[in-house]
Amino acid sequence: MHVFDAIQTRRSIKQFTDRAITREEIERLLEAAVQAPNHRMTEPWRFYVLGPEARTAFGTVLGGRKAKRVEDPEAAKAVVAKVARSHGDLPAMVVVAMTQHENPEIREEDYASALMAVQNLSLAAHASGLGSHIKSGAVMNDPAARAAFGVPDDQRVVAMIEIGEPAATPDRRDRAPATDWTVWRD
Repeated sequence: MHVFDAIQTRRSIKQFTDRAITREEIERLLEAAVQAPNHRMTEPWRFYVLGPEARTAFGTVLGGRKAKRVEDPEAAKAVVAKVARSHGDLPAMVVVAMTQHENPEIREEDYASALMAVQNLSLAAHASGLGSHIKSGAVMNDPAARAAFGVPDDQRVVAMIEIGEPAATPDRRDRAPATDWTVWRD
């Protein structure tokens, strides 16, 4: 698959088949990830491949956060159980974290590199016939989520990526053309 085709046709996949993703497939995606540009070659990325127990543990944390918005205690328990089960059942999950350099400038460069590694992984998955769903946000800093991931305190969690064979692929959502966001200066 040509890189431009991969960029244009990649989608966030939220439904996967039951096909297991092999260690070799994940290792291939991680090799693509570490090809990301990295100023100063600090190689800040760290990868945590979560098995079913770790995925379920994270799902329990995420479900608990979602359940806080549910007033009925039984319904809240059901939310936790559903989210935990859905995460445990995922074909694969990779957490991308990064080291935290003491120099703020290098730390910012490393964050950009880690995000490019996430994009490389996602595009490589798509080109390999797999789908991915990249997640980030406040839950990445939740101490219980970090414990489920196995990420030490001295690393920053950048994203969590669900990976599997797509069961359904959403339609393309229209985006404004790049010209709408571009300024050419002499």
